[in-house]
Amino acid sequence: MSRDHSWLRSIRVLAVVAAAVLAMSAMFVLGSRPAEGAGTGCTVGYQPNQWSTGFTADVTVTNGGPAVSAWSVTWSWTGNQQVTSAWNALVGQSGQQVTASNEPYNGSVAAGATVAFGFQATYSGTNAVPANFAFNGVACGGAGSPSSPSSSPSTQPSSQPSSQPSSQPSSQPSSQPSGGSCPAGAVFCDGFENQTSTTPSGRWSVVTPNCSGTGTAAITTAQEHSGTKSLEIDGHGTYCNHVFAGDTTDMAAAAPTWYVRFWIKHTAPLPTDHTTFLAMNDSAHGNTDLRLGAQNGALMWNRQSDDATLPDQSPAGVAQSVVLPTGAWECLEFSVDRAGGQIHTWYNGSPVPGLTEDGVPTPNLDDQWLAGTGASWRPQLTDLKLGWENYSSGDDTLWFDDVVLSTSRIGC
Repeated sequence: MSRDHSWLRSIRVLAVVAAAVLAMSAMFVLGSRPAEGAGTGCTVGYQPNQWSTGFTADVTVTNGGPAVSAWSVTWSWTGNQQVTSAWNALVGQSGQQVTASNEPYNGSVAAGATVAFGFQATYSGTNAVPANFAFNGVACGGAGSPSSPSSSPSTQPSSQPSSQPSSQPSSQPSSQPSGGSCPAGAVFCDGFENQTSTTPSGRWSVVTPNCSGTGTAAITTAQEHSGTKSLEIDGHGTYCNHVFAGDTTDMAAAAPTWYVRFWIKHTAPLPTDHTTFLAMNDSAHGNTDLRLGAQNGALMWNRQSDDATLPDQSPAGVAQSVVLPTGAWECLEFSVDRAGGQIHTWYNGSPVPGLTEDGVPTPNLDDQWLAGTGASWRPQLTDLKLGWENYSSGDDTLWFDDVVLSTSRIGC
């Protein structure tokens, strides 16, 4: 009989212990709360762009709860992905766990607003979509079925840029390209459809930096990427044939990171000598120009203040740029970051490693650009000029269309 009572007492003790353990577990779960101010829900957009050994990804997170003054986004890799750089966020990784926190300028996210950032990473094998996205500790949805990553066999970036957050207000676009809607964050979209004469007007005026010659800039209906009009540049060789259509009013609205997208078509192969078809005045460096053009037959950035090039003009550097074909409309995008002095360029939606300056010197790419005082280069861009400069000989006819200036990545 005493043995029976002892057995019953043991059962009661075990039940009490089990209840205590359950209570402690419940306390632990209830104590794991999201950071104060976190929303009650969030959604994530995840757009990767990958090649054989690495990728970049644009991430957007919409705050489904109340406004926050600071944020962090966390996720888990399911493979061996390793973040190497980021923009619009401070990103750290421990094992497969990643945390992206706000920069000083984009911590505030209103209820229902979206914050955007991006990163570059390496991988091998399978590059699966990240799991367990959370915003300030609150699980997010929407990242499980991203757009299919694009393959880029010949253009691999070395990093990505900083940018002004898309959650901040921006100017309303004043003109849309007829080929599509103006993206969020755009300062302006212009397909030249509102031009009423052959002379560029409105935001555009014809300018001839340094000296002028026989080159011309005009609005034409003979070529267009979309709609019925485009900007035509009749470019000629020799130094004094500079001609551009320039916009001096809108660049300030896109600072501190300028994103530009445009479509370009031209008639003559890019020459061996240096040419420029896009220039931006840099008031922080003696009002010299930051120039996008070509040398040795491939696209190249050039800094007029010290004549540095991106990429280095070695065979290995030029090989990591791209050749702009003739007779076809091609999409060029770039970003220039004032805070970090970085440049990133995309060709038909794919990043171009030879046109990427990420702040870390890479042989044949941006080591010349970052040499000496180049490491502290911080541009202040004040205009956008589309046109032609050829510093030796050679003519080209170029057309520009569907130009966008924005505070965030635009896409083609």
